[in-house]
Amino acid sequence: MKCDLLYLVGQLGSGGLERQLYYLLQTINRKYHRPAVTVWNDCENDVYTPQIRALGVPVLSFPQTFSASTKLIAFRRLVRELQPAVAHSYSFYTNFAVHWATRDTQTVAVGSVRGEFIRAKKESGRWLGSLSARWPREQICNSFSALEDARRSRGYFVPRRLSIVRNGLDLDRFHRVPLPVNGRVCIVGVGSLFSVKRWDRLVRAALTLKQRGFNFLVRLVGDGPLRDSLRQQAQDMGVADCFEFMGNREDIPNLLAEATFLVHTSDSEGCPNVVMEAMACGRAVVATGVGDIPLLVENGKTGFVVPRSDEEALVTHIGTLISNQDLCHRMGNAGRIKAEQEFGLDRLVTETLNVYRAVGWKDLSKDCLQRRASDEP
Repeated sequence: MKCDLLYLVGQLGSGGLERQLYYLLQTINRKYHRPAVTVWNDCENDVYTPQIRALGVPVLSFPQTFSASTKLIAFRRLVRELQPAVAHSYSFYTNFAVHWATRDTQTVAVGSVRGEFIRAKKESGRWLGSLSARWPREQICNSFSALEDARRSRGYFVPRRLSIVRNGLDLDRFHRVPLPVNGRVCIVGVGSLFSVKRWDRLVRAALTLKQRGFNFLVRLVGDGPLRDSLRQQAQDMGVADCFEFMGNREDIPNLLAEATFLVHTSDSEGCPNVVMEAMACGRAVVATGVGDIPLLVENGKTGFVVPRSDEEALVTHIGTLISNQDLCHRMGNAGRIKAEQEFGLDRLVTETLNVYRAVGWKDLSKDCLQRRASDEP
């Protein structure tokens, strides 16, 4: 197997970073590049494994029975066998594995910072978090907030060089669709049902809105350990009739097409895909001002950005959009225009490859194109 770009990812489930890796592999010019993917934690629910293989990209994975040290040795052996020009860790906690595997080789090692730098270190564990924060020394952030978070960090365990490549979006899949004009106003929330997403805020907001006489339905899309407790919270607060818990869904464009607008209530984000997706579909967004959301959502133009602790502001802005179809339409149109200008996949690929070049990758495909151009009469 020939490979010039080798990606290491923690898993290939339905998360945002996995989707971004799929977009990168989908768009990269396969005439000049031969990517391959290694999965650190193999899982039968890795939904992107068959999709990436369908692109013709090899996907290798380590059995769950392998210890961390066995995986390190196996991945180091793989790097020496394939001799890729670049090895890119697409998950934060696999950063150190890429560094260790590429030592004493010609392979350029690149790491990733996704979301909050300090949170990523903490969630990876004391030692692995520290090691993955420092190595590889070249790391890509997917948001300006992650970049600034990492730059503000002090101490030994920080990257030497940080670059930014913001998330991209398939604008053909997430295309502008007319707002639904009949029936109950439908609000959609998309994300894992973990505490950091703070869907409890949306349940409380629904109670206040219902008490104020608004008629609406919230479709909560995603799964996680808080699904039962959120459902019980809605039941206890008397708003179960205002909620549909949809579980994990792959037809997000269809769900956005049926929605009037999106609400996002998270305490922590990097560059959230779903906010970009809603804007690309022509949907207004109400979201907490965390991560890069204030850069994605132009407050008052493409939606509303609210302080994460201001639940009254959340209620007010949701109520405004429920009662004002024209405003939803104007904000949705402005969001689509911004998506077309900033969210495209060509930018994602170009910026990623430019980072590889900046940190030492010798792009032979670029040399080939230059030679071909110079040979033409």
